[in-house]
Amino acid sequence: MLRTLFWRRVGALTVAFVAVVFAGSLTSAALTAQSTDAGKAPDRSQIEEVLSKLRNGRPIGQVAVSPDGRRVAWTEGSRRGGEIVVAPIDDLKQTQPVTAATKSEEHCREGEIAWAPNSKALAFFSDCAKPDEQADLYISHMNGSPARRLTVLNGYVNAPAFSPDGAKIAFLYVEGATRPAGALAAMKPPSGVIGEDGVEIQRVAVANADAQEPEAPQQVTPAKLHVYEFDWAPDSKGLAYVAADPPGENNWWVAKLYAQKLGAEPRVVLDPPTVDGPLHGLQIAAPRWSPDGKVIAFIGGLMSDQGSTGGDVWLVSSEGGAPRDITAGRPTSPAWVAWDGNEHLYVSELAGGNSQLMRFRLQGDRVSPGGAINFGSPIFSIPGSVGDGRMHMSLSATADRSMFVFTASTFDHAPEIYAAKPSVVMSAGLAGVMQLSHLNDGIEAGWGKAVSLAWKSDQFHVQGWLLLPKHYDPEKKYPLVVEVHGGPAAAVVARWGSGGGISGTALSALGYFVLEPNPRGSFGQGEEFTKANRKDFGYGDLRDILAGVDTVEAKYPIDPNRVGLTGWSYGGFMTMLGVTRTDRFKAAVAGAGISDWLSYYGENSIDEWMIPYFGASVYDDPAVYAKSSAITFIKQAHTPTLVVVGDRDGECPAPQSFEFWHALRDEHVPTELVVYPNEGHGFVDPEHQRDVMVRTVEWFAKYLPAS
Repeated sequence: MLRTLFWRRVGALTVAFVAVVFAGSLTSAALTAQSTDAGKAPDRSQIEEVLSKLRNGRPIGQVAVSPDGRRVAWTEGSRRGGEIVVAPIDDLKQTQPVTAATKSEEHCREGEIAWAPNSKALAFFSDCAKPDEQADLYISHMNGSPARRLTVLNGYVNAPAFSPDGAKIAFLYVEGATRPAGALAAMKPPSGVIGEDGVEIQRVAVANADAQEPEAPQQVTPAKLHVYEFDWAPDSKGLAYVAADPPGENNWWVAKLYAQKLGAEPRVVLDPPTVDGPLHGLQIAAPRWSPDGKVIAFIGGLMSDQGSTGGDVWLVSSEGGAPRDITAGRPTSPAWVAWDGNEHLYVSELAGGNSQLMRFRLQGDRVSPGGAINFGSPIFSIPGSVGDGRMHMSLSATADRSMFVFTASTFDHAPEIYAAKPSVVMSAGLAGVMQLSHLNDGIEAGWGKAVSLAWKSDQFHVQGWLLLPKHYDPEKKYPLVVEVHGGPAAAVVARWGSGGGISGTALSALGYFVLEPNPRGSFGQGEEFTKANRKDFGYGDLRDILAGVDTVEAKYPIDPNRVGLTGWSYGGFMTMLGVTRTDRFKAAVAGAGISDWLSYYGENSIDEWMIPYFGASVYDDPAVYAKSSAITFIKQAHTPTLVVVGDRDGECPAPQSFEFWHALRDEHVPTELVVYPNEGHGFVDPEHQRDVMVRTVEWFAKYLPAS
């Protein structure tokens, strides 16, 4: 029975959530706070209270403006598992619930919203027909009549989108799925013929928007292609999509761009492994068809994780041919694109620590190198997180692109719904956009002040975020914890709340300085910066991090004997390697890390991502893998390190954590391994998520107490 139907797709080595008591399940004894030697740790009830306060406020999942700009729909709770409401855009307090429930006592999990092109109907997924078991596609005309069920489904569903003519609704569908699609979810226990038995394939399915009775959808993409993202052709007769041969969790890194007429065979528009130039062998995402059907825009670049998108904006003829990079050398990381007519593109991008929206003007032949590009000025630039909940940094727009609607938050401002109008001159920051909702008025941050920092490291200018301790007193000395993000192709962007897993805001609330750096390899400063740690993991990026620590220590009252290191995924790897390369860190917590790249190559479920970063397979160039492996330098490790991981993690498999813990133990370095049952790379059990944070606080309190 498929029970996790509403799942947020995030990329491979990116985000983090938490881990398992070694060789067993969690017990009440294991959940009891430890005593400490170097200071008294906050007791568990105190930590739980802090974590609870970090979750204050009303979460906003997805937001969507109607094509005519008159109404806004959003989900409260999460993108796929909350409640759906609609309100007039000029008064978001006048909400109308949208649901498939027919009785007041029914409580369904509903989300994944999509407006019809005529703005008169809203499609969404709901499990009302089979509560806690299966989501189906529904449509509401918001006229007082109940929402109508359109489909009979059996599997994982995601990303509904109306055809431009409004007659059909396409969505991603894994028929018969036993787990959510993607590498983030817990892997199935291995059995049978590996790589052949039980492979689950995500396809594009299409339902009729006017179906009067529930029916099985038509699966329109081939049974042997795993589709990741898609876009309707402007004539509603075909699709563009990014797809690869199965297994899907591994082959996104070698995916191709396809175009297909409904009912016909697909044709390859772009195959990155075979193209010449800077896109060769790299990744593609977010395909978007021009209104005239002649050009497809997409994001292309070095991306370590599906769903964590960044790179350059590329254009290619819908008939195929050489792609054109229209943002080459631009010191930003575009993540999402939308056409405005055939000569303009709206681009959502990360610029340093800011999320911003740009409007590009295309002059001349759009796919030829000679055509001019006018980038203009940002429509908005916010030192925080923005998005509409569908894709990374995607925004919801009216049909005429006169308004963009999205949620935004910073370390200082809880999430709200905002709008930006390209025709209106905006100032920088949240003050420069129109706040539409007041769902979280009066909510105050439970952590300390946030500061954007910049520093020089080698030839690079590096940006990061510093959280000051709650109740900061400049006359006191404080410990510092460095939290390294996953990826490596990702970035820390200012956002509200704890984010789950190892939480910098929680550590700030408990009296720590927290540095969240964006070293080379991160998004935000252009493609060359993102590529700068290829074949160099743990060297230049570690220098960037240590230079950030120097910067913080020079400006703030940091006790150099109380500096810690933590991170998840790539951040977990950097933690493992960091404690073997320097004694500067006095305590560490490594979440879902990688200790030995040589053995990792043969253990993980996503080995295709490694070739663009290491330049060759481990069998062709083992030396480049060994030089970045913590195990290579393990005898130099002296830092007490807590190691946490999920037992069904396919991206950073548990044996990597076992190997590191075992080596530290043999070297008589204080260590502890915690393995959480039935968890993948992204933890789903709230008790496990909470427990990892409690253990992290207790570990740091033991070795670098906050007071």
